[in-house]
Amino acid sequence: MAVAEETISPLLVTDRRTRLYQGIWGKCLAEFLGTAVLVLLGCGSVAVAVVGLPGTGRTAGPTIFFQGSGDWLIIVWGWAFAVAFGVYVCQGVSGAHINPAVTLAFAIRRRFPWKHVIPYWIAQTLGAIGGAAIVLGLYTNAMNTFDQQSETFNATGHTIPTLSIFSTFPAPYFHGGIWGPLVDQIVGTAMLMLAIAAVIDIRNKAVKANLGPLIIGFSVAAIGISIGSNAGYAINPARDLGPRIIAWLGGWGELAFPGNGPWFDTYFWIPIVGPLIGGIVGILVYDLFIGDVLHAMGRAKERPPVGRVAERPVVDDDE
Repeated sequence: MAVAEETISPLLVTDRRTRLYQGIWGKCLAEFLGTAVLVLLGCGSVAVAVVGLPGTGRTAGPTIFFQGSGDWLIIVWGWAFAVAFGVYVCQGVSGAHINPAVTLAFAIRRRFPWKHVIPYWIAQTLGAIGGAAIVLGLYTNAMNTFDQQSETFNATGHTIPTLSIFSTFPAPYFHGGIWGPLVDQIVGTAMLMLAIAAVIDIRNKAVKANLGPLIIGFSVAAIGISIGSNAGYAINPARDLGPRIIAWLGGWGELAFPGNGPWFDTYFWIPIVGPLIGGIVGILVYDLFIGDVLHAMGRAKERPPVGRVAERPVVDDDE
């Protein structure tokens, strides 16, 4: 049974805190929690596929994973639902950016206050750190067991598969080049931003019945299915940076920072810069091809037909 909003008493809010929560602080709290939910569920799905299923005897061996498309679909749909639930958690308070690339794009083309960009970024990154820390706590035993039975990287004592639970890296076929992964992140985030812009645009048959977050989650699944193998489709600077920090603190060392591996070097900046550029590209492309057209069509409806003069409003004598 639903409970009327007015019957729910505040848990911690007092009159003294009300004004604080009504400002940017309340929105940052929401962004923190929404991003934490996103990363907890998303990185958790990777942990299930990489170490959880092998470690519980559900695969052919304790270090055997990704034998088929099924494991990849666990991750794809895990991140899709993670995005959806993260947005549902905080959309009523902060708008549910939960992604610095979205925040920057909205500041450029959706009149989001520039003074709120940095606070949002900080809250999103801290939320990602919090969510990743919980995943580390939940799966430490499974990851250690996996790494102890695998070939570890240098003196870290950890492996690239367990790093993938937290942060992204490029596929070997890029041969250490930066342009392929960078373009991949730009394109992937641009597609995400296109989907977000379309879903929230009330002029463009916006999604009804509060299904927007779910549709945005589906767009993340589409990106993962289409181009996710290139570089792990971070498409969110906080989603990669926060967990990468936890991986570095957890002992993955240079694998996490600066992002050195057998076939990649100093990779950490690509999942940050690429999505920020991609978010801008996505919102500009949407506005150029769709937003401006919708605006022009709306203006056309306001004009009288050719050859007729717009009717003047009737004015009473008293006026």
